[in-house]
Amino acid sequence: MRIYAGKILELQSDYLGRSSAWIACPTGAIPAPGQYLKAHAPAITGEVLPATLFAAENSAQGFRTASPNPAEWQPGTELRLWGPLGNGFRLDWNVRRLALAALEDPSRLMPLIVQSLERGIDVTLCADGRLPPLPASVEVAPLNAMPEVLTWADFLAMDAPLLKLPGLGALLGLPPEGYLPCPAQVLIHADMPCAGMAECGVCAVPTRRGWKLVCQDGPVFDLHLLEWR
Repeated sequence: MRIYAGKILELQSDYLGRSSAWIACPTGAIPAPGQYLKAHAPAITGEVLPATLFAAENSAQGFRTASPNPAEWQPGTELRLWGPLGNGFRLDWNVRRLALAALEDPSRLMPLIVQSLERGIDVTLCADGRLPPLPASVEVAPLNAMPEVLTWADFLAMDAPLLKLPGLGALLGLPPEGYLPCPAQVLIHADMPCAGMAECGVCAVPTRRGWKLVCQDGPVFDLHLLEWR
């Protein structure tokens, strides 16, 4: 596991009014779409567990966080960054039409959107509620449009909380024994306090090959490997 030095450049409110941080770090520390980092601020003595960070936006100097920051973080705070950790999204070279689905916050999908558009891939995002600023070329649809969107897409990438996995079949409009019309991957959002170092089991997810850990074996999984029906 690589350890990098990082620094909080500024704090800003995201589209939901939460605190989001721009973090300066080496290029190698910037997580790929779907990967995460662990971050610890040595100067903050009350910080017990490191924070889990996903990227919402990347730059040549670092990245902006996709999840709320610890309240104690301030501009100028020095960070120790572990990672990048876990498996990210893996799009085949022949993907041309990408469907995205966010069951809660789409922010963790934003780097995948940018990467896909740079490859010339058409992107449709299915989500409800408020959305972050999106490129003009991204089409937007509600979650209940997923069955129709899947007839168009040749790949599906999702962001879903661990507790909502059992309802994915109904969301996707599939009968009990139905199959997805295209390959699909899902970023499972779960508490990952130990980042795989202690195998504490908090983020355990059922799969066709037994229980796996989101922090180690994910956070991105091929959907057909999960027990989600």
